[in-house]
Amino acid sequence: MSAAAMSRRTLGALVLGLSLAACSSGTPTASAGTAPATFAPLVKKVLPSVVNIAVTEVVSGNDVMADLPPELRGTPFERQFRDRFRDRREQILGAGSGFVIDPSGVIVTNNHVVGHAAKIVVSLSDGTELPATVIGTDSLTDIAVIKVNAGHTLPAVSWGDSRAVEVGDWILAAGNPFGLGGSVTVGIVSARGRDIGAGPFDDFLQLDAPINPGNSGGPTFNLDGQVVGVNTAIVSPTGGSVGIGFAIPSQIVEGIVADLRSKGHIDRGWLGVSVSESDAAGKVSGVTIAGVDRQGPAARAGVRAGDIVTAVNGDHVDTARGLIRAVAATQPGTVVHLSLLRAGRAFDVSVTVGHRPADSAG
Repeated sequence: MSAAAMSRRTLGALVLGLSLAACSSGTPTASAGTAPATFAPLVKKVLPSVVNIAVTEVVSGNDVMADLPPELRGTPFERQFRDRFRDRREQILGAGSGFVIDPSGVIVTNNHVVGHAAKIVVSLSDGTELPATVIGTDSLTDIAVIKVNAGHTLPAVSWGDSRAVEVGDWILAAGNPFGLGGSVTVGIVSARGRDIGAGPFDDFLQLDAPINPGNSGGPTFNLDGQVVGVNTAIVSPTGGSVGIGFAIPSQIVEGIVADLRSKGHIDRGWLGVSVSESDAAGKVSGVTIAGVDRQGPAARAGVRAGDIVTAVNGDHVDTARGLIRAVAATQPGTVVHLSLLRAGRAFDVSVTVGHRPADSAG
């Protein structure tokens, strides 16, 4: 991906945009806890399904001027710089990775790889270059689905169950680091359930396989050659790999991809509230309603700021993230039952869930 695209996705030292991971059971003696003598059979099995993605973005003159060098500010040269770039449009080239999940040419990648692209070109493992169109994107989980028409079937990989992945399991990463083309690395799952502050649905697998910018959107494979994650971010003070990367678990990606393929977008539930962890000095486990949108579903149902949500449809919630996820996973138009505490009194409220607006909190 381009330097400009990388800077937009930087989160402190977390640079959004990683690699694809792939690991296989090509050796009969290999298991989740034992490294095979060689990963070559696995690489031969999965690498043909891994693609390189090149994108072209068009940046307006206003965006260029936003990067005015500090040394020019307040000098006579500032006006010359602004006059020069005011009406200019720049093309920025970026690179990422993806993988084929359907022989018809359906490919999964990251939203931040293709979300702003004016043109997308996919390079297959045999060097064939094909234009791609976007089927659908989801910025909240950073997943995108694109499609190419190759005129023939393409080798595709299958989903694995990320819920079965354990810390210490082997994985193999493959992708397009720094635009170099098909590359593979190997490592283990270092941790599960990582929240890196990228969004409300963070639940990353942490990997130690070397992954770098340009590997964004690539798959993480288990030793059976199944996709158990989509690589999306790295910890990178220098811009290169320091051995800490993050992949979106397949249990999240698979459902998002299915919805994007069928509808082109994701419908998420919305209450119209802002929330925080309960501050009732540890006496009450729940989520405090910090604010209520007057036009939102919760307000219409009688929910007030200061109420504490203890359960959604009978399932206990004790974190703001848990409440947001529970509501977001609910189909708009569905009625949910909230268990609330107000001034020490417990009661239930039925709310008809609305459509989550872009960049909404809950």
